[in-house]
This record gives sequence, C-alpha cells and structure tokens, in this order.
Amino acid sequence: MTCSEPRSETTTEPSAEHFAGRGGDRPTAPRTSTAGLAPATLCAQAGHARDAATGAVVPPVHLATTYARDADYALIGPEYTRDQNPSYAAAERVIAGLEGGAEAALFASGQAAGQAVAAALVPPGGRMVVPTLGYHALLRQFARLGRRYGFAVDRYDARDPDALARTIAAGPVDLVWVETPSNPLWQVVDIARAAELAHAAGAVLAVDNTAMTPLLQRPLALGADLVMHSATKALNGHSDAMAGVLVTGQADETWARVRAERAQAGAVPGPFEAWLLLRGLRTLALRVGQASANALALAEALMGHPGVEAVLYPGLADHPGHAVHRAQTDIRRGHGSLLSILVHGGATRARRVASATRLFIPATSIGGVESLIEHRHTIEGPDSPTPESLLRLSVGIEDADDLIADLVQALDRTAP
Repeated sequence: MTCSEPRSETTTEPSAEHFAGRGGDRPTAPRTSTAGLAPATLCAQAGHARDAATGAVVPPVHLATTYARDADYALIGPEYTRDQNPSYAAAERVIAGLEGGAEAALFASGQAAGQAVAAALVPPGGRMVVPTLGYHALLRQFARLGRRYGFAVDRYDARDPDALARTIAAGPVDLVWVETPSNPLWQVVDIARAAELAHAAGAVLAVDNTAMTPLLQRPLALGADLVMHSATKALNGHSDAMAGVLVTGQADETWARVRAERAQAGAVPGPFEAWLLLRGLRTLALRVGQASANALALAEALMGHPGVEAVLYPGLADHPGHAVHRAQTDIRRGHGSLLSILVHGGATRARRVASATRLFIPATSIGGVESLIEHRHTIEGPDSPTPESLLRLSVGIEDADDLIADLVQALDRTAP
C-alpha cells in the first residue's frame, strides 16, 4: 500500500480468525498493511488504530492475563498474556513498521530483550562478539551470561575500524552485537559492513538502535538481522514506562528461538506499560526532531566553552565517525538527542557541574522529553571504562536557548 492508496481499517485488536486453531501461537500480522506510510503518520495514528468494538481512536488496554476458548475448545483470541496480549500486539505492529521489520516482540526492559538474544542464540561453547564500550549494564550482563552458560564473550574496540573484522575472524561466532552510536562515548560502527562480516562468519547481527530510534536509523535496511531498543527511552519518551523491544527482519527459525526465550522466561511488560509505550510512540516524530535540533545547537554552543575539553556528538563534523554516521542516518530528521562532554577538572568538577544545573535534571536515563545530565562514571561503578570527566546529556524538547544558558551558567559557576 502506498500513501496515495485508499486506507481501510486496521483494528488494534486482532480478529478471532487470527488466533483460532493456532494452538496458542502468536498472532499474525494485521490484514491491512501500513506499508508506504511515512513514519510520522504511522506513529501519530498508532498504526491507523480504530477499536473494532467501539470505534475509539485511542487503543484500549487489555489487562486480562488469560483468555477463554470456544465450544470446540479452540482459542478465540490469545492464550496467555505471558506470550500474547492485544496491547502488546498494537505496539509491536507500530514498532515493526517503523523499523521495516517482519515482526516485533515486547519485553519487560531493554536489558531483558538483549539478554534474550544472547540466551537464545549463543549455545554453550559458542561465542558472541560485543563492543568494548557501550551500554555498561548490558555488556556486563553478557559477560555474566557467558560465564554462567559457558560461552565466550569477546570484545572489539569500535574506535578501530578494523577491530570488528579481526575479532570476528578469531574463531567461530554465533552472534555479533553492535551499538551505534554507543553510550556514552557515541562511537559509530558501520552497520552494513558489520552485517557483511557477521554473515560471512555465519553469525547473526543484532543492533542496539536505542540512541537513534527508527526515525533516524534503520539497521534492518542495512543488513542487520535483529534490532533492539530499550523502549523505556525515546520510544516511550515520557519517563513513565519500562519496556524493551526486539524487531526481526524475517520471521524465521532464529526469531522463533528468541520468542520462545521470551515466553519461557516470562520477560514481558505489563499491558498498561505496553499501552503507555504506544501512547508515547504517537509523538515520536515530533519529539525526535525537536530533541535532535536542540542537541546539535547545544553541541555547537559548547565546543568553544573554556570549561569543556571535548564535545562528543556524531552530528559534529569533527567527530571520528561523522562520515559513517551521515551515511546510515536520516539526517533530515537530525543526528540524535544524545551527547557527552568532557570537562576540565576531572570527576570533581564534572559532578559539581551536574549539581549546578537548573534545568538539566541530574538523573539516570535518556530519551525523555525532559533534559537530563549524568556523571556516567559514578553510575557505572569502579570498573567503568568511561572517562571520569565525562557528563552524558540527554537533551529534551525544551527551548534550546534555555538549555544552552543553563549549561553555560553551570560551567561558569564551577570554574576553578
């Protein structure tokens, strides 16, 4: 369906024939495709939502945990919320459409989503390849899983363009994990090249797309097999719901293993969290555009400040990964809402700056409508590879001039 073709209804609740006789299998895709719609349209209409029972344009929340069967003991709808829920399906359809994927699956958190991929796809004696620097909690969990289940977790330094190829070539590999740009140094990896390397080695490529959202970067179109989001962040965007999501390019045997891991582990969100996520997705295009514009303005303004040693933002021309970033990003919408600064004065000055802001809130998260500042090394702990002088900024949708003035006054007030 193209944008010029007539649109028929897509209900937020799959019909009975989607489920009947499927033995509890997951629902099929809706009968009305939203392919060809612009991302902003898909988001704003929540996948062209219209409740079949009432005509409501806001999808209902389905709180049931279990579902009845008909007189022939066939499933009428879902079987059990641990694996299926209409509120999950509504959000999953929108996110899969945004990423250009075949299917999506919600999880209780991004951490749960990433863990499911490793647990499902890396066998005992196998090997996965992950970045040296990235989201610290998930990388730490990958290492724990490797020790617990007996598989190797080898790291590559994304600052070296050849490191990924060397690490993959070191032996058989089952899973390659890429995070780009990577939190909190915002290093950039060439996704298309990573896909070539992973597939040549017979491995699955999974990409953490949390920082960019599918509005700015679509890894499946560049060759990735799986895409992960901590949906708690920009997809929800309001700092009020925790969720994760995986999207697959193909509903194949690999995907079936990942879905089975979710169902057996029970790592699913509550239906209301899924509803809040869908609510947040409606404004994703507006939020991403405004926050990205603010982040670029902030990065450019801070480059010349005497209290700032470096600004780390892939949208700046002097960023080492800028060329690759531009090639795989829809820069018409921006370069993302996340950046870091290295301040003169080390950890002590960095923490003082974070405490001296008036608009930026010192808190741990990214992607919300409110701007946050964090001394990342303190949060990650003593084993953190993050520089002690680094402050991570999650830029929100406030007025850009107000945000710039706030950071400038914090830097000025804490000057030696």
